[in-house]
Amino acid sequence: MFLGDAGADVVRNDPEPFVWSRSKHRGDLSPDEADVIVVSGTEPPVAPNAHTVVLHLPPYIGDGWAGGAESEGLLTASMGIAMRQGSFDGGPIECIVPIATMLQGIWGAACAVAALLERETSGRGQVVTVSGEHGAMVASAGALTFRHADLTAPARRGAGPGGSVPFYRTYRCADGEWLFFGALIPNFTRIGFEVLGISELFDDPRLEGRGRAAMLAPDHAPWVTQTIAERFASAPRDEWLAKLRAAGCPSGAILDRDVWLDHPQIEAIGMHERDGDVERPGLSFDITRSDDATPIEQRRAPVNGPLEHVRVLYLGAIIAGPFSASLLGELGADVIKVEPLTGDSFRGPGFGAYNKGQRGIALDLRHDDGRAVFEDLVRTADIVIDNYRPGVLDRLRIDHDSLRAINPHIISASITGFGERGPFGGDAGFDPVLQAMSGMMSAQGGDSDPVFYTVPVNDVAASAVIAFACTVALFDRAHTGRAQRVTTSLTAMSALLQTEALTRYEGRPPAPIGSRDHRDGYHVVTDGWVRVDGHVDDPSVAERTRADAVRALTDAGIAAVAARTVAEVAADPKSYELEVLHRDPRPERDASTAGRHAFFSRTMRRDVTVSPALGEHTREILVELGYASAHVEALLASAGVGAVVG
Repeated sequence: MFLGDAGADVVRNDPEPFVWSRSKHRGDLSPDEADVIVVSGTEPPVAPNAHTVVLHLPPYIGDGWAGGAESEGLLTASMGIAMRQGSFDGGPIECIVPIATMLQGIWGAACAVAALLERETSGRGQVVTVSGEHGAMVASAGALTFRHADLTAPARRGAGPGGSVPFYRTYRCADGEWLFFGALIPNFTRIGFEVLGISELFDDPRLEGRGRAAMLAPDHAPWVTQTIAERFASAPRDEWLAKLRAAGCPSGAILDRDVWLDHPQIEAIGMHERDGDVERPGLSFDITRSDDATPIEQRRAPVNGPLEHVRVLYLGAIIAGPFSASLLGELGADVIKVEPLTGDSFRGPGFGAYNKGQRGIALDLRHDDGRAVFEDLVRTADIVIDNYRPGVLDRLRIDHDSLRAINPHIISASITGFGERGPFGGDAGFDPVLQAMSGMMSAQGGDSDPVFYTVPVNDVAASAVIAFACTVALFDRAHTGRAQRVTTSLTAMSALLQTEALTRYEGRPPAPIGSRDHRDGYHVVTDGWVRVDGHVDDPSVAERTRADAVRALTDAGIAAVAARTVAEVAADPKSYELEVLHRDPRPERDASTAGRHAFFSRTMRRDVTVSPALGEHTREILVELGYASAHVEALLASAGVGAVVG
């Protein structure tokens, strides 16, 4: 569907769910005539000729489960996602949004287009494999990047279904309605506490002068959460939301999923598509070509990744933006993170996962020296990605028109929270704010409390969608010579991920609804849980270990896996053999990171990537730009350029 949405002529041969049939038609097309052949199943495919790109989307790599059928539940159980989801009792949770398998498809489409772009120079196709594990790796990159010592350390704080961070979780208000309080970064925490009238909390003597950071500790998170809960319980939801929004602190009402497709913001960004009697989420990305074309220099065929000779600049913070750039880095692109001298506000836990494969340069874009270096970088770049809220690009003079004045064939890509128009268009939006407003949280919780998804579902989906759209823009530019502007939003992702639940047509089956500690398909055993696809009515399963239960079920032809923790995934040698995980190559670190996100039969990226320290590559990049030694030293001594390492 994504390839069709980007303009490909997609011929389908097999029956498939109606909701994914957009942009396709039935027909007879010889494999020899196809540019791309998309196949699933566990058998390794064979390309019909040297020119064809074969996109293989198997349910797993290596050893899987009986039957070899695609299964979101088995995949998330095996990859540690289910055990990481916050719950009341700490057991695994079956999430009703099929995030891992959807990301497998979106990311697979991006990889296929990257292979087509590589074919423009080499003239050769290849087999591209994006498995279920690869989709889960995109979904859960944050969990799969860790220091080994952290896997044995006790948890810092409890994690119920509403979230584990006191200033970034769900709360119930005086009228019984729920909201999500999104005061994640320090400035938003300060603003949010001012609105709530609890600013004195920062100086509470129990925090021993450590303020916000100490609030995350196991001894403090419960009472801080209780203090915030009591404030929210003192007034109705709409009153709090109005105050928080007026002050600029991200927050959102936890709404019913069934009303999301009709929400004014969904309508404003064009995500409510009507086709006769069918209503469904529309296109989740937008690509706009410039009117004028400029010649594109022919490049040599890539070897270390299909995008080896593509340069990406990234500006912004948090998850969706940097991770989209990192995914392009997984395809071989040279990604440069342009960071303020004070650093990314999201440096800390999670930074290494979502910024790996990038080189770092520190620039103050408001300073003449920093601005001059940035413009020289833009002249060498193919893509500039940001995830600023609307208006910031214009203020910093890094909007598409300003970039195109510097580099006439530039591709700019922007991710916003709510899109660039509509009643919420100018607001800051974090992933769980859209989880709340789109009904994901209420649908997952069912009749119980709403559930904050531990996987940042809208963020990582936006990253994969932007990576796909950027590969499409590169491919189009190679043929037309036109600059491109690419956009998407977390709002669009919240509709895309719930396509099956939001699509309306006569005869549609009921959309899935969760429950308190929802775990359909899970069975408790003596040492944990197993996840089963199919009905099991054998009480002896509960008396077995996970390994014994899985073995017995598999022997009976029933698909089953152990519900593993991330620590167990990390301890499994096969995780490294199959490159689900890579060991951090830096000798001073005892750490691992998410491994190979896709396999390319000819142009695999072979190096192991890590995230940069602040300004780690500033000097290196200045030299690459051709600056003389004296100029480099002068820039490093100025107030506009930084080479801070640490």
